[in-house]
Amino acid sequence: MRVVELSNHPGDMLGDAARRRRAAERRVLSVYEDELVRYRARVQATKVKRDRARARRHWWAWLTLSMTAWREKRRIPRPPVPSAGHDTNTDHEEKIMAGIAGEQLVATELGRLLDDRWTLLRGYRNRRGEIDHVLLGPRGLFAIEVKNLNATVHVDGDRWRADKYDKYGNLVEQRVIADRKGRSPSVQLNEPADDLERFLAGHGHPAEVQRVVILTHQRSRLGTVRNPTVLAGTSAAYALDLVDASAGDLDREQRAAIADLIQRDHAYHGKRQRPSRRAPSR
Repeated sequence: MRVVELSNHPGDMLGDAARRRRAAERRVLSVYEDELVRYRARVQATKVKRDRARARRHWWAWLTLSMTAWREKRRIPRPPVPSAGHDTNTDHEEKIMAGIAGEQLVATELGRLLDDRWTLLRGYRNRRGEIDHVLLGPRGLFAIEVKNLNATVHVDGDRWRADKYDKYGNLVEQRVIADRKGRSPSVQLNEPADDLERFLAGHGHPAEVQRVVILTHQRSRLGTVRNPTVLAGTSAAYALDLVDASAGDLDREQRAAIADLIQRDHAYHGKRQRPSRRAPSR
């Protein structure tokens, strides 16, 4: 299987998260260093006054300033202890890395069993969103969204819910599964997939985009599924089963044309995010 990496959004997110963490750590360290400078200045000033009082034999002032110096010494600022540490990732970074690992797991499993007639385009993006994997081969075109969810996932149309249980089987959390725009995984996948279908049809290569959400966490489970708008499975093998069951029939020339169009469309929308450059024609 040929792999084409169009973009690496999760990797970019991980880099941004790491940069934000390091910037926060630098700010905390800067505040500590400022406090330490002020602390040392206070201690030194008190010592100078104490020693001057002693030299002048002002014993009461000397005693008072000695006690003040002792108290000031005890008020030394505590060095910062970042919750994540300089070499440890935050929870947010850990989640992103788990998502990256899930995407790589799916790509590896597909590559292990599909031959060189297949192409996996990773990180395709258009005006409606991003698709983790677009798989193109003799049996058709597949859009694959990967989710790393430690939960039992229930689906009701385009409403997705995660139920999390503890090791004793007790329900400890229920939450809606949605991105920052409030879109469920099926909407996240359907919106760019619909746009891709329209784009291909408008350029003379109509192709149905089959859609599947893969839950890659080892504890992911599918619960109740009603009126789904996409297919859903809990392993990369499910995507392969979908490929095997597909009745699609794309010859080599069609596949080459569709792959080229997908890359052109992705490049077009990438250029649109940088308006200072002229975008290529779609």
